[in-house]
Amino acid sequence: MNERGMRTPQPQARRPSQRRLTQEQVTLPARLIHLRHLPWLECYRRQLQTENKSENTQKSYFYGLRPLVETVLPGEDVLDEETYESLCIETLAERMEPMNGRLDLWAHSIAGLKPTTYNARIAAARHLIRWLGLMWPDHLQRARTGKRLPRTLTRRELTSVLEVATLSEDPAASLVVTMMLDTGMRVSEICELNMEDIDFDDGSARVLGGKGDKDRLVLFTKRTVERLRAWIPIRNRLASATESACFVNRYGRRLQPRGVQRMMDSLGQEANLPKGKLTPHVLRHNFATGLLERGADLVTIQRLMGHATIATTRVYLEISDQTLREVYHRAQSMREDMDERPMESAPVEETTPSTSTHGIV
Repeated sequence: MNERGMRTPQPQARRPSQRRLTQEQVTLPARLIHLRHLPWLECYRRQLQTENKSENTQKSYFYGLRPLVETVLPGEDVLDEETYESLCIETLAERMEPMNGRLDLWAHSIAGLKPTTYNARIAAARHLIRWLGLMWPDHLQRARTGKRLPRTLTRRELTSVLEVATLSEDPAASLVVTMMLDTGMRVSEICELNMEDIDFDDGSARVLGGKGDKDRLVLFTKRTVERLRAWIPIRNRLASATESACFVNRYGRRLQPRGVQRMMDSLGQEANLPKGKLTPHVLRHNFATGLLERGADLVTIQRLMGHATIATTRVYLEISDQTLREVYHRAQSMREDMDERPMESAPVEETTPSTSTHGIV
């Protein structure tokens, strides 16, 4: 047997994160060595800001991580508020070591949550573990959520919502609903919109620092521009000269997302909709499905919606059975007219699909 055949196979080199699982003491990555004695809370917050995580994402992460960090193993003392906030990065890394059982104990405690909530907690924990230079255990996986289609309102429901918004005591209600239906803006983008961002001559607005810290252009319909012009005198009476927000509440302060949600709850109740059916995001879905039903391509919808990838936009291809039925009947009607009068161009009656906003006054 030759010398090559007698060689003992050498084990494959492990990654540093894998080696740490077999060591008694956790070793921090080089980027955290000089920060190891600092409180983890502020350092981690700066890391999230560096990654351009939104305020909502940061709040979600910290809300979900607290139960994990506070999970107690046998023989440990419960963390008080001061200890939780003052934990240094090095101590936190030792506490979060994936093989000590804390992650598994915490994962069992949140197993009863909804799949989407569970996955949000898992995402936050995974991000923290990787930031500390540790390896996420393979056995802790995301929950299956299934395929969920975007919720939309029917044409009758949209008409009811617009009617009650017009008669609402809140002067901003009609414009907020109209702008969401006609532009597809997120509730955070509506609230952050400033007067200087609006171009009335061009019928557009510049959304600055949207989701993912991206800027984009949104376009207004004639209806939106008219209601915006009608809103400005009311806004100027409510807001101070130093307030730049386009939308303000009755106290003259910038409208907040929670205030918009309360507005939607009130309008939904007045329109006799089931509780929770009218939300800012449902109106955004109506905007997207309406564009798709009227022939817009996915790339255009992606840009107007501000989606980072077209995979997010593609979900709107899964239109509802009712919409599919109406599109089918409209196409068949056009075909029958063409068969009956092949030499003439027969007018086709416009029948807008139920989730579209076209034609709703």
